[in-house]
Amino acid sequence: MTESTALTTTSPGGSVFSGIQAFEDAQRIAKALASSTLIPPQFQGQNGFANCLVALEIANRMRMSPFQVMQNLHIIHGRPSWSSQFIIGLINGCGRFSPLRYEISGSGDSLACYCEATELASGKDLKGPTVSMAMAKKEGWATKSGSKWQTMPGLMIRYRAAAFWGRLYIPELLVGIQTQEEVLDVEPVTISETPAASVQDLNEKITKQKPAAQLAKQEVVEEVVFDDEIF
Repeated sequence: MTESTALTTTSPGGSVFSGIQAFEDAQRIAKALASSTLIPPQFQGQNGFANCLVALEIANRMRMSPFQVMQNLHIIHGRPSWSSQFIIGLINGCGRFSPLRYEISGSGDSLACYCEATELASGKDLKGPTVSMAMAKKEGWATKSGSKWQTMPGLMIRYRAAAFWGRLYIPELLVGIQTQEEVLDVEPVTISETPAASVQDLNEKITKQKPAAQLAKQEVVEEVVFDDEIF
């Protein structure tokens, strides 16, 4: 792959939000894509129309086919995520590095893995962070019910090591999107907010506080009068 055809940056080839005309053109493309049954369900029909626009924007930033982006972009807990196979393919096919290598050590609870690839321009070996089963258990990835870490630890540890390598060395290609497995491993957190007090509640509270304040003031006055009478 020549340098001119390699994926090196995410400079947009024309953002769908760059102007009215670009947005209108993108809507026509999104409408055609949303009517297809060959794309994932989250992009189909009227409900998937807006998702198609987002996918078009991501595809433009990455200079890739919208169909390829849609096939590998998953919506989980309302957040977009890449398939791990897509990230591995992106690293191996971008033309900047040698194919990704997996360095495995240990077994069972001591299983660990890190990824490494050679940067073709400099010849430098780039090593990624080490992922271990101990880390998976501490982070809660391997302890969730139905987790693939329990049944396929060898595959999952490779996927996570590849994702870590990609986020470290090609963040501009991943555009800040996590992998599908990472999003699934994170427990959704429900945040409940305490309802704000209404104006009526505040007024009632102030009204209840007034008698107590007036009583305290009256006691102070009585004490002063009593002192005057003594002296």
